[in-house]
Amino acid sequence: MTALATAPAAPSAVRGPVFGSTLAGTGSLLRFMLRRDRLRLLVWPLGVALLYAGALGEYVILGDDPEAMSVRATLMRTPAMISMAGPGYGVDDYTPGAAVANELILWLVLTLAVMSILQVVRHTRAEEESSRSELVRAGAVGRHASSVAALLQVVIANVLVAVVSGLVLVAFDFDAAESFTMTFSIALGALVFGAVALVAAQAMEHGRGATGISLAVLGGAYSLRAVGDIQEEHGSWLSWLSPIGWVQQTRVFVDLRWWPLGLCAAAIVLLIALAAVLGSRRDFGAGLVAVRAGRSDAAPALTGPFALAWVQQRTALLWTSLGLGLMWFASGGVVEAVPDLVESVADNPVYSAILGEGDDLIRAFLGVFGLYAGSGAAAFGVAMALRAKGEEESGRAGLVLTKPVSRARWLASGLVLALAGAAVVQVTGVLALWAGAASSGLDEPGFGAYLELALAYLPGLAVVVAFAAALYAWVPKATGLAWVLFGYVFVVGMFADLFGLPDWARGISPFWWVGNPMVDGVDAAHLWGLCGVAALLFLLAFAGFRRRDLQNG
Repeated sequence: MTALATAPAAPSAVRGPVFGSTLAGTGSLLRFMLRRDRLRLLVWPLGVALLYAGALGEYVILGDDPEAMSVRATLMRTPAMISMAGPGYGVDDYTPGAAVANELILWLVLTLAVMSILQVVRHTRAEEESSRSELVRAGAVGRHASSVAALLQVVIANVLVAVVSGLVLVAFDFDAAESFTMTFSIALGALVFGAVALVAAQAMEHGRGATGISLAVLGGAYSLRAVGDIQEEHGSWLSWLSPIGWVQQTRVFVDLRWWPLGLCAAAIVLLIALAAVLGSRRDFGAGLVAVRAGRSDAAPALTGPFALAWVQQRTALLWTSLGLGLMWFASGGVVEAVPDLVESVADNPVYSAILGEGDDLIRAFLGVFGLYAGSGAAAFGVAMALRAKGEEESGRAGLVLTKPVSRARWLASGLVLALAGAAVVQVTGVLALWAGAASSGLDEPGFGAYLELALAYLPGLAVVVAFAAALYAWVPKATGLAWVLFGYVFVVGMFADLFGLPDWARGISPFWWVGNPMVDGVDAAHLWGLCGVAALLFLLAFAGFRRRDLQNG
């Protein structure tokens, strides 16, 4: 018995885990993540496919209008459009395919990059921060299993989007090889930023920090590409420092070349290797970047839930307002060329459907930009309103409510700031549009018309935010419907006439009741009605939150 008790351990036990055990359980985790996010993984392909379908009809019809395509190509040569779209390949003979590539690739890379970043952080650092990963790691799960499973899930999501998007392009009679090259190159570019998020998840100790660093890298890539493309025709050396630039350098539908995608693949491999090294060198639950020591007591300003909510939302408000404001300022610079564009497309059925009928199509064009600004503000408002759900799931809301703070006061603090922040994003965006238009020499419409446009959307924004709050209060698991409403609002605003939607379908969108203040003015009855709906939804939110139990963190 003694000999057996003192016998040396087997060599594998002495040496530690055998090769490959750091990936043990990857398949099980991947299946769990796919099941957990199955609705998300369906929404993204469908949403992007609808985006393609909504835009492609316009490009196909414009292909039969050489004058309109020529004016569009002229716009693509302006610095504002270069910064907002890309280097502008094929503008000398602008075809629908070249227009699709030039005008959609940037925005689709940004969209899928954000998806990839959020998904990677959600399943790595956020899970670790909540301590759920610690429970998972108690089983037969390797150190790197969750990271690899998260990345594989993002790969599957991007491939699914690429396949569905490619099929939509082919359905509109675009070349199959070029179409799938475009959609898969967009997916590959987005995966670069998913790999960036994987590295950030090892470096930062908190999910918000990892997300913030990853989005900052994405913003830097956008800026490098924009500056590089403006400096030199078809991009300078700065453009080649951006993964977004690598995707655009494939020149699909103009002069297809594959080799820039090798840069994306190489970057992904290097970033995954770096994430693996960093993940092996840090303690579980900790990041490599030291967390700055906080105060021993709370700052005097943090005297209540409102101050806490402000601290949580102020950074997002700053960067969202700044980023969208710069984009709308650049958009205003394009307005200088609008008269020529409007004159050339006045009889085009697509633009007539989007801009409506009337003598002043320039105002109608600016009204569409107002809808874009309202959509950006609505997205911010929904995201901030739903932060309450994250606070509840993490257990932080329960800790706050153990203090002498009522449920209504805690919820109101976050919602008031979410609504105020959405209003700030909307107003600053539209005023930035005015500043850009004024700087390009367009004096009319004046400042007052832009201000009226900005303020007219505020009641509609309140309805969107209140709807998200009501969903959170009554059915937390159904908060994704708030994003469905957001997408529906945009589709109705842009394509209701083109699709021939009936009034009852249009009326579901709060923004439809706003109309186009630049052309039709403001209907006070509609705005007051939206205010009433928003007030009712907010009351429902407070009543629902008061009656239900909090989820445990």
